[in-house]
Amino acid sequence: MEWPSQSPDLNLIEHLWEELERCVSGIRARNADKKFSQLQTAWAQIPQSVLTNLPRRCQAVIDSRGFAD
Repeated sequence: MEWPSQSPDLNLIEHLWEELERCVSGIRARNADKKFSQLQTAWAQIPQSVLTNLPRRCQAVIDSRGFAD
């Protein structure tokens, strides 16, 4: 896959972190074990589309020549 020279960060893990944060935002935990359990559950529920949309996001950057108008 060709990457444009002015490409923003298309790091897949950033999209996964964003999805994970969205899933657990507003959920309080009494201790670290509970929070870890919540994070594990949310991680398992992240839709596959978050992973499979990377080529589409890359193409959008290529189409915009590496920057937003």
